[in-house]
Amino acid sequence: MKGASSSLRAAFSHCVQQVRSYDYHHYLCLLELPANMRKAAFALRAFNVETARAMDVASDPKIGLMRLLWWQEAIDKIYANKLIEHPTAQALSSVISESKISKAWLKRVVDARINDANRDVIDLPESIEELEKYAEDTASTLLYMTLQAGGIKSTAVDHAASHVAKHGLLVKEGGRSEIRLDSREGLCDAVFEMASVANAHLVKARELANSVPVEARKALLPAVPAQVLLDSLSKVQFDVFDSRLARGVLGRPPLWFQLKLKWYSWRGIY
Repeated sequence: MKGASSSLRAAFSHCVQQVRSYDYHHYLCLLELPANMRKAAFALRAFNVETARAMDVASDPKIGLMRLLWWQEAIDKIYANKLIEHPTAQALSSVISESKISKAWLKRVVDARINDANRDVIDLPESIEELEKYAEDTASTLLYMTLQAGGIKSTAVDHAASHVAKHGLLVKEGGRSEIRLDSREGLCDAVFEMASVANAHLVKARELANSVPVEARKALLPAVPAQVLLDSLSKVQFDVFDSRLARGVLGRPPLWFQLKLKWYSWRGIY
């Protein structure tokens, strides 16, 4: 039992390090969560890191796709109580056994990644609605599972979570496709259009704040980095190649970002 406990602690430690290394602004958000949600949230975010980066880190697209298919099978094994020698899978298995997270939601995330990985280069999303659907199937679903792990059931909070996570459509998840535009100005216009849609979702999420249970609001703190990203994009006229966006956290000084996040957390707002 002692060995199993030690192995599980190592698995959760691995999850924390993965999120800190590859999803730092959400790492800071998760630190603000109550203890009963934090462990599950880190396991879920680490799972998201694994699936989101599968195509980016693979030397060949087929290898990346095989990794996603491995996660699809791993979810089935976890729910069949089979042991998997992978730290993130082990942590996820522990969280699932404690929190009864819906298998369908985990599958939804992986299926969305697989469908995106299977796209041909010429078969890129043609509308914002398609990008919003992808964000709903990945980023929003991740928030739903975090709330479920915390035992929070509320239609209002699910609705707010859906709007908060829509900012994910601004983040490039896959590395296979290349989009060529005739001008940098054209790209800025496209980013502005997506940012406008994302901002509208954030506004809607905050309009629902009064109906969101207090205990759920810290789970919606990703709205803060979403707003910071939108503000940073506005500052550089929506030019995603502006070097200022790569500085600090989403283009802002780390200390400034952390203080802003702490302020929102302390006030119980998002």
